[in-house]
Order: sequence, then C-alpha cells, then structure tokens
Amino acid sequence: MEAPPDNDVLWARSLHFTHPDGSPALGGVSLGVHEGEILAVTGPRGSGKTALLHCLSGLAPVQRGEVWFNSVPVHTMGPAARERLRRDRFGWIDPVPALVPELNVWENAALPLMLRGTSRRRAKAAALEWLDRLDVGERARCRPHELTQAERQRVCITRALAPAPSVLFADEPTAPLHRADRAHVLRTLTTAARSHGITVVLATHEAETAALADRTVCLLDGRRVKTLHLPPAAETEGRAACSLSA
Repeated sequence: MEAPPDNDVLWARSLHFTHPDGSPALGGVSLGVHEGEILAVTGPRGSGKTALLHCLSGLAPVQRGEVWFNSVPVHTMGPAARERLRRDRFGWIDPVPALVPELNVWENAALPLMLRGTSRRRAKAAALEWLDRLDVGERARCRPHELTQAERQRVCITRALAPAPSVLFADEPTAPLHRADRAHVLRTLTTAARSHGITVVLATHEAETAALADRTVCLLDGRRVKTLHLPPAAETEGRAACSLSA
C-alpha cells in the first residue's frame, strides 16, 4: 500500500462506489487535494460528485480503492473512527439546510464545538462571530422554523466554519440561495477558508461557483474527464468546461 504525497491533505486512488440500488456512482476516481486548496468538483447532476465527497469524508465506506487524510488511511477505518474524524477534523455543508428544531440559531451553529468539548461560552462566542459574518447575527435567538430557507443555509455554513475544520466538504452549498445571495456567501466562505488555512472540497454544477476555486476536477458518469480552460472573455472568464474524453 503506497502512502500519499506529503503535500496532499487528501488523497484518493482508484475509488469505486456503487449505490444501494446497484447503480454505479464512481468508476475508479483518483485525485489529490493540497493543504489549504479550494478544489471544485464539477459535472452534471448524477456525475458522482456527492458520492466522491461522501467517500473522501468517510461519510460512506470505500468499497474499492483508497482514501488518505494526512497520511492516515481512512479506507481502513471502522464506523466509529470515521465518525470521530468527521467530528474533529471535517466540516460538512449539505445542499438542503438541516438544523435541530429544538435549538436556536446560535446553539445550532455552536453544536459541533460543544460536541468536541468546547465550553458553552467559547462555543457561543465563535458561533456569534460567524453568524455576523454571514449576516444572520440578528437571528441568533430565533428557532429554525422562524428563518427563511436562505437564512437556514447561512446558519448551516456557519456551523461548518465555526469549528475551523481541517477540511470543509461543501455539496452544492448555495443551492437554496437566491442568485443575489450566492456571490456574497461564496466570497465569505472562500475568504474564511483561505484566511484560516481550511482545505475546501466543493461540489457544484455551476460555473460561477467553480470559478472561485483554485482548481477544478470534472466528473462525468463517475469518472474524471479532462478540464478545458476557456479563453478569457466577458462571458466566459474564469470558467471551465469538461471534455468527453477521459
């Protein structure tokens, strides 16, 4: 078993994954993610983006292949070890905001910190700071049902950023947001990641979102395909497209 390169915080080799219904999701994907890098995983819906993030983060066990985090083999970990890894080192943002209804906004945002053993006072201070950055600080004492869907997603992003994870996995994080909100939230997320040295793996099918990443990996039908960088132009600057050739 070959260890990954030293400068890769995440490294995967020949990942295969099949959905419970038997349909293939990943067909031999390999990649490396550098420490502090923002990597966009792009491709059409059903291309395997979410499955890849699940395998990289330990949310789903690897069926075939290898996943390493800081030279530690995630693919050999049992369920309890993977759960500790996700709790202590990883952050996650889902496309659909899910909050604990019995907790108010700041308690939801502070929950990962308190689960790690951080004092309630320190966890609250960190949560409130991030809530302010994402323009939902004034809603800190509201319950989730009192928020709009866009506000709930901002709270979920706060919850992922507040513990300063080593790696943040974001699966279509701006999907519930109006177009006018997306740019601000994405700038906040990427700026925070860079300033705190957080590695980000971002799944998106939107070219505008992928353009904010340092690098793009394209998937099609569960396999990596070549990235074609389009020439700068008013309507295409910063965008990339996927070719059909592997």
